[in-house]
Amino acid sequence: MLSKVIIPVAGLGTRVLPASKAIPKEMLPVVDKPVIQHVVEEAMRAGFRQIVLVTRSGKEAIENHFDANYELEQMLALKNKRALLDAVENTLPRGIEVISVRQPSAKGLGHAVLCAAHVVGNDDFAVMLPDMVIDDEGLACDFAEMVKRYQKNGAGQIMVEGVPEEHVDRYGIVDCGGTALKPGMGAPIKGMVEKPKREEAPSNQAIVGRYILPNRVMELLKTTAPGAGGEIQLTDAMLKLLSEQSMEAFSMRGTIYDCGNKAGLLEANLAFGLKHPETGDALRQFIKSKKL
Repeated sequence: MLSKVIIPVAGLGTRVLPASKAIPKEMLPVVDKPVIQHVVEEAMRAGFRQIVLVTRSGKEAIENHFDANYELEQMLALKNKRALLDAVENTLPRGIEVISVRQPSAKGLGHAVLCAAHVVGNDDFAVMLPDMVIDDEGLACDFAEMVKRYQKNGAGQIMVEGVPEEHVDRYGIVDCGGTALKPGMGAPIKGMVEKPKREEAPSNQAIVGRYILPNRVMELLKTTAPGAGGEIQLTDAMLKLLSEQSMEAFSMRGTIYDCGNKAGLLEANLAFGLKHPETGDALRQFIKSKKL
């Protein structure tokens, strides 16, 4: 059974400085929820019940956000602000557990995942990057679909998205042996390349920060030598896994926003703000009045 998802939140957030100087980048808002809450809600929709945050000092605001705030809740109850009270109390619904572990030093995504090994134990697990927010309103949850595929065939799953060919050098790219992936489709992975040159890229299918992995990856990470940037790379461990067993790429149907950079965070706020019942009309009027 898949129940644990690892979310590494120990990054410094340099791409959104100075906003992230004193506030964790994961706590920057997309409308009325911090980025990390959107990601955790996606995990819950996919059926995960244990959220493992790999964190560091200075990130306590993330843990506090998912903790109870009795003073605030009491005040909202006394003032009969039921809707706000429900929103605060449901930040972390019953039955969902948040577990925090420390990453003592920044040694890469693979190292962050390995820091959670003692919590994961012998279980298979998922990994979600906290910067990436997916809007799948009106669609089946892509992450939940990956879970179904994993439970059906046991193959590790990596979520991908087709990107313009001139941008492939910005991403990890999967090689699916020439299979033309359409949204909602999966295909066996033949290989992976980190930030290839355009002329050397095996496809335009970019890894977007959602993984479902067998526990074997934890064992492989223990012996994975530092790679790019002198860091322990999750991609390197997955390439080792690929030599032992099959893995699949799943092409997402939703729209993804990279909230780890300023433009992506603004785009997410605009997209979600236009859909929000409290902000949609006002935002549309603003856009219209400014002729944006």
